[in-house]
This record gives sequence, C-alpha cells and structure tokens, in this order.
Amino acid sequence: MRVHIATDHAGLELSAHLIEDLGAKGFEMIDHGPTAYDAEDDYPAFCINAALAVVADRASGMDSLGIVLGGSGNGEQIAANKVLGVRAALAWNLDTARLAREHNDANVVAVGGRQHSIEEATGIIEAFLTEPFSNVERHIRRISKIATYEETGEVVA
Repeated sequence: MRVHIATDHAGLELSAHLIEDLGAKGFEMIDHGPTAYDAEDDYPAFCINAALAVVADRASGMDSLGIVLGGSGNGEQIAANKVLGVRAALAWNLDTARLAREHNDANVVAVGGRQHSIEEATGIIEAFLTEPFSNVERHIRRISKIATYEETGEVVA
C-alpha cells in the first residue's frame, strides 16, 4: 500500500518516525513535507498535496491512504477534507481510527502529534492503515450521500 504523509512543524518528529517505521513494515511512504523544521510553516499546502495524491492514486486503482499530522490534527484534517473525494478523519484512539475505516471508508487519517506519544500515535495510525472498509450497505449508502453533496451540492435525505 502507498501512504502519502504530510505534517507541519508540530508533527515533524512523528512524521520522520512513521516514514521509517511504516516503510520498514512494507508501506510505500511518500513524504509531502515539510523536510525541515520551521515553526512558521503553513500546513495547508502539505496536507492538500498529500490528499490530492491519495485521490489520484485511488482513481488509478492503486491501494493508497494518507496521513496528516499537526499539533492537534484539526487544521490538517480540515485542509485535507477540502480536496474532492477525501474523507479525512481525526483519530485519537484505536477505536476512532478503526471505525473511520470500517464505517466511513476514510482515506486520510489526521493525528495530533502533540496529543500522543510516538508509540501511541504509531499504533493509532497502524490501526487505521490496516482496518478494511466493511462494505456494509448502510455505510455505502451514507458515504454515497456525502459524495453526492460534495459533487453536486444536493442534500439527499
């Protein structure tokens, strides 16, 4: 599986760890930056580029997910969710990570680098990356309604 990763300065240490750790576990890690610590960096471009790459990969049939990191993960999740076709979920424990994939078929996970130890954050992200979507009809139906709104502006009841 290809994994696109992006961060801001607050998640840089975690990002470096994940690139090495997940790469050693067989994930193809693609780093969208930043490459150096800058306390004044702006995460939107990094996160949007990672999200765009996930959408492009999935459109071509590639098995691909994304990770966006920051101090809390909130802004990074918001930025990623601006990309058409992205369902970015903020995960703060194993259950929220797994449910994001199982129920919502989320394709990007956001995690707060300042909210967890490196070990805890790694576990959350691995849970997200390894949990399959359930393909249960009710979840497919709900995701379809979100996609309809995203693509057309129509709210389907």
